[in-house]
Amino acid sequence: MTDTDQPSPESAEASPREPTEVRKPRVAIVFGGRSSEHAVSCATAAGVMQAIDRDVYEILPIGIAKDGRWVVASEETGTLELSPGHVPEVDASGATVLVPLSTTERSLRVLEPDAPPRALGEVDVVFPLLHGPFGEDGTIQGLLELADIRYVGSGVLASAVMMDKHYMKVVFAGHGLPIGPYVVVTDREWKCDPAASMDAVASLGWPVFVKPARAGSSMGITKVSGPEGLQAAIEFAREHDPKVVVEAAIVGREIECGVLQGRDGAATRASEVGEIEVLRGHEFYDFEAKYLAESDVVLSCPAKVPDSVADEIRRISVAAFEAAGCEGLARVDCFYTEHGDVILNEINTMPGFTPLSMYPRVWAASGLDYPHLIDELIQLALARRTGLR
Repeated sequence: MTDTDQPSPESAEASPREPTEVRKPRVAIVFGGRSSEHAVSCATAAGVMQAIDRDVYEILPIGIAKDGRWVVASEETGTLELSPGHVPEVDASGATVLVPLSTTERSLRVLEPDAPPRALGEVDVVFPLLHGPFGEDGTIQGLLELADIRYVGSGVLASAVMMDKHYMKVVFAGHGLPIGPYVVVTDREWKCDPAASMDAVASLGWPVFVKPARAGSSMGITKVSGPEGLQAAIEFAREHDPKVVVEAAIVGREIECGVLQGRDGAATRASEVGEIEVLRGHEFYDFEAKYLAESDVVLSCPAKVPDSVADEIRRISVAAFEAAGCEGLARVDCFYTEHGDVILNEINTMPGFTPLSMYPRVWAASGLDYPHLIDELIQLALARRTGLR
């Protein structure tokens, strides 16, 4: 550039450079859903909205009503908290939200009576705080994949397979991970020959745990001590899912470990291990013990187990996460038996995420507190490419 090409001081003063405004990443917090874990999802969303750093992120709360309708939700979290006497639910009276299905648009829209669709603005990442079917099972992940929208947590395949306790066990067994004995009772098998299904369960010995194959938060689970209670337990589980998994009871301590994906190709991380101990009033860690009767349960972290056992649980947890192809986060539940064995029970791709839940607790004990854990998960999602990975 020659001297004659240089702008004069007058012209420079006449057109000063406008400062570039940096927009906060916009996080759509999606919660509620059609599953029996609707209330737990609401409570999880309340915790996240209270803790997320508003100086760093803008949030857009979106509730999914029990009929599946997406609605604009309030940022007020008091009504979303789960407590004795109060079971939260998404207020279905909000304006209907339309999700884009095009890869060229990330703007959500709102439908209101007697008005044209109104834009809610672009979303950078979705935090799908949904538990159970029609959310945690790969369905919402598939919807977001169609629109190339980034989201927190595992993708379609890992979410779907790890939601189904039957195929979860198939994957773990295929990777040589230690699992307990179990029997699957499909809808067709139960309708065609229930006696044969009950005979297959009896081969496990007693007691057994009868569970819906695709549910969480201990919904629909019954501990059965003998054949006389089995049919009723299977029918109860079938109220939540037509496919049922029956597991042989394992005598041991319930130990849990949090898993977190590494950034920029770094190794997957495992937390300190925590222990759940039911003190009274419950035969196992059921829904009431988890969410409504905290005095009946002790959650300890770090768990008082030998260092070698904690290391083995962490190893198995990371191996399960990698075997499933998980992304972002997961909580892995294991049994530590009286004989010193570690047995893998299950993995949760979107674990309970209130401040009092085990997943945030084990990471807090590992040096990563609740607000920073939320930030880490969002940053992992923002850094992840869309499409096939």
